[in-house]
Amino acid sequence: MSYQPRMNNRIDGFSVIERYHQRDWNGIAVDLWDVDCAPTAGGYYVGSDPRLFILLDARARAGSNFTMAEIGGRAVHGCEQRAVTYIPAGLEMQTEMQGIEFLRHLDLHFDADSLSRRLGDDLDLEALQRPQYLLNDPKLITIAELIAAEMSAPTPLHDLYGDGLTLALLIAVMRLEPGADRKRSKLATWQLRRVIDFIEGNCLRAIRLEELAQLCGLSQSYFSHAFKASTGLPPHRWQMRARIARVKEMLAAGDLSLTMIAAETGFSDPAHFARVFRREVGTSPSSWRRANGK
Repeated sequence: MSYQPRMNNRIDGFSVIERYHQRDWNGIAVDLWDVDCAPTAGGYYVGSDPRLFILLDARARAGSNFTMAEIGGRAVHGCEQRAVTYIPAGLEMQTEMQGIEFLRHLDLHFDADSLSRRLGDDLDLEALQRPQYLLNDPKLITIAELIAAEMSAPTPLHDLYGDGLTLALLIAVMRLEPGADRKRSKLATWQLRRVIDFIEGNCLRAIRLEELAQLCGLSQSYFSHAFKASTGLPPHRWQMRARIARVKEMLAAGDLSLTMIAAETGFSDPAHFARVFRREVGTSPSSWRRANGK
C-alpha cells in the first residue's frame, strides 16, 4: 500500500490549472501544482507528516507580497522567491498573498518512520523538529526542478530515479552527515505541550507509544528518547503520574470506595491499584486519603 500523507487545509483564492498526480517514492509523496491566484489569496495548513513546500516559479504584479507564518508566530516575507521551506509535522501554518498571479510549486510529504528506518541514526531528530524557511541554495532548487521534470514527464523513469532525487533533497535540506555521533535531542516546545495535554486527557486508558509518536511526526524510538530527554521520565511513567494525580483527586473527594476508584482509573484490580499507588506516592491509598481527604 502506497504512502498517503495526512493534511488538513482551508484555502481561498486558488484555481488549479494543472496538478501532476501524486507520486509515491518509498514513503515520500510528491505533488506538482500549477495554480492561478486571485488578487488576494491564502490558507491555513497543518499536516500530520513533515513536508517541504518548494516554490519553483511565480508571476506577480508590482508591490506583491507572499507571507507565511506559524500560527501565533512571526510572519516570513518574500515567499514568492524560488526557495525550499521545511515544515515539521503538526506545525500550524497560514499564508497570505497579495498581487500574486501564478504559482508553480512542489509539495513533498514524507513518513518520518519510513525515513528513520532508511537513514538510522544519521537522521537527526532535531532536524525533524526545526522549521526552515526560504532555503534558496541553488543545489536544492536544481534537485527540486529535476523532481518536477520527472513528475510532468509523459514517460516516467524507473522509480529508483525519483526515489534517489527525493531522498537526496531531504538529506540536503537537513544537512545530514554520515555516522554523526549525536546526543539525543529534546522535543520541541509545541511537541512536548501537545503530548502532555494528550496524556493528561487520556491518562485513564492505555495509551500506545505509537499514538504519542504520531502527534509529533516522529518514529517511536526517536520519540521515546526525546520525551525522556525533555522530562526525565519515559512516556509510560509520565502517564502513570498523571493517572495517580487523578486518583488523588478522587481520594480527596471521599465519594468513592477504593475498589471503585481502582476500576474507574484503569487499574486491573484493587491490589494492583494499591501496589502502584504505594510505589508512586510512598504510602497506601487509604493512608493518603486519611491524611488528605475532606
